[in-house]
Amino acid sequence: MNIYLDLFITFAKVGVCTFGGGYAMLPMLQREVVEKKGWATNEELTDYFAIGQCTPGVIAVNTATFIGYKFKGYLGGVAATLGVVFPSIVIITVIAAFLTNFADIPVVQHAIGGVSACVVAMIAASALKLGKTAVRDALTTVIFLTVLALAFFLKLSPVLLVVVAGLTGLLSGIGKGGQKQ
Repeated sequence: MNIYLDLFITFAKVGVCTFGGGYAMLPMLQREVVEKKGWATNEELTDYFAIGQCTPGVIAVNTATFIGYKFKGYLGGVAATLGVVFPSIVIITVIAAFLTNFADIPVVQHAIGGVSACVVAMIAASALKLGKTAVRDALTTVIFLTVLALAFFLKLSPVLLVVVAGLTGLLSGIGKGGQKQ
């Protein structure tokens, strides 16, 4: 199969399962991109997600672009990006064309409630899996716990938290997986 078509199809599969935002795609990305295709490692995926979090745009799109570009350059980035957005474009177009007051239908509300609970569980499982590669020593543990507390209790901007955590890592010399460089 053409590698660009493979990138498009792989990220379309990820995109179709991305209910609830970019974080919801993390389990699918790990399975498809890291475990099945080997286009990135868990550490790289963590890095791409961190970069995708602090750059303008949608995390899912940013992450797909980074992975596609890393694997096959500009055309790979374009193929992955188009793949991840394609299912949403199709689904939203169909919903907009054929359904009015979609969100008010009780059966739809119940289904969305079930999907939302599932998404939270998938995000938690992925966070634990990625946490094993990112939080590896005392300093990264302190950064993790501090950011978690600040985000939870003070509701600070995620951009501010990512920038401060990045600067802390930079100033302390932390590299991938919490190892000093």
